[in-house]
Amino acid sequence: MTSAQGGSVAKKSRWWMRQLATSTLPGLLLLLIVGLDPSLSLTPSSLADERQTKAGIAKQSVPATSKIAAKTSDWLRFRGPSGMGTSDAKGLPLNWSNTENIVWKAEMPGPGASSPIVFQDRIYLTCYTGFFIPGQSGGSQEDLKRHLIAVKRSDGGVIWNQAIAAKLPEEDRIRDHGFAANTPAVDDERIYTFFGKTGVFAFDHSGKQLWQADVGSKTHGWGTSASPVIYKDLVFINASVESDSLVALDRHTGEEKWRAKGIRQSWNTPLVITANSGRQELIVAAKGNVLSLNPDTGEQFWSCNTDIGWYMVPSVVAENGIVYCLGGRSGVAGLAVQAGGSGDVTKTHRLWTSLKGSNVTSPAYLDGHLYWMHEQRGIAYCAKAETGEVVYEQRLEQAGQVYSSALLADGRLYYLTRDGRTFVLAANPKFEQLAVNDLRDRSVFNGSMAVDGSRLLIRSDKFLYCVGK
Repeated sequence: MTSAQGGSVAKKSRWWMRQLATSTLPGLLLLLIVGLDPSLSLTPSSLADERQTKAGIAKQSVPATSKIAAKTSDWLRFRGPSGMGTSDAKGLPLNWSNTENIVWKAEMPGPGASSPIVFQDRIYLTCYTGFFIPGQSGGSQEDLKRHLIAVKRSDGGVIWNQAIAAKLPEEDRIRDHGFAANTPAVDDERIYTFFGKTGVFAFDHSGKQLWQADVGSKTHGWGTSASPVIYKDLVFINASVESDSLVALDRHTGEEKWRAKGIRQSWNTPLVITANSGRQELIVAAKGNVLSLNPDTGEQFWSCNTDIGWYMVPSVVAENGIVYCLGGRSGVAGLAVQAGGSGDVTKTHRLWTSLKGSNVTSPAYLDGHLYWMHEQRGIAYCAKAETGEVVYEQRLEQAGQVYSSALLADGRLYYLTRDGRTFVLAANPKFEQLAVNDLRDRSVFNGSMAVDGSRLLIRSDKFLYCVGK
């Protein structure tokens, strides 16, 4: 909840709090409690819900905590709280299999390459049905639907399933990833999801659609994959595929607030960072350059040539005002650039380039080092963030393809392969393999892993797994 929202709630609450406090002794006690604990967000509707529950009236399944801000442990967007694939969670599982440390396993209505997100007692994720289902023949574009699903964290049971018909025509096929590769984002009021040319949608926590916005009508054989990013009262959508643009929408109404054009061949999710000057910058990688925009207005701060001649899929990470970027299939495949500049900063702020990188997977940063997996070669990398120098370059036995981005948590690196195995490495500059865990279920694992408290969430084309004890 933003400060502006908090102020609005407080204003709406004052009248009934004063009335309650002056009419009853319990009211005085309640007022004292609220004053002592500012995290409590009591409203007339919450009291009404409690009265209904006590009276035995069934209450609609809405998170009780949807009226307050999310917990810091919640996994609210693609790659978690920071957008960089890191978590401070402890006690995460090291070993698992189809018969060991599976808390629950839930069958999905359809396939998807997006990642699950976590908010309070819910898990939200997307999938698609009706057309181009792996292993199935038939179907037509007219039957294609995208789904936003809410499931219980406790057992994976479906709470609600909202289906959105595709805006046609769509691609006849999407190579590798299918029609649901964009991970949702969530706040205390809404879930935001991006379905390519079909649009951006906002739902409340009961599953009601609140608004829809169009950000472009083009499609691509590789599909669409960038995920929504929430910033202040805005939602950022990388609509490079749909309109060669990055669009900022009002998160309350879906109204377009600004649009930055010229974002070409960019499949990555943007990241808001803080430069050393304290300036907020919105970073997105496109073919040929990394761009920094003013997140409030869309005005460009700076651009830096990457010398990467390919489309850009991995999302950037940043630390201490430095942006680290991977991408490309050959030649230069990684670079670092100092944020805070103006105009073309290639000669003044680009710190290094490297021939080592990845064309799909995003890296993670820890203690002066970058960690990632190559998407095709099954090689795990560690490099010095200061210079790009490779510390280790280790091939993992029969790892195969890796499209899931690195997860760094509990002193470990988790690398999920497309066939469902997870290689667990020690998160330090000396290579150490701790475990290999097998969840192969004859489907494809393209989504990145998510953290759910002391558990891990892993999705395939068929199932969502909750791994832990």
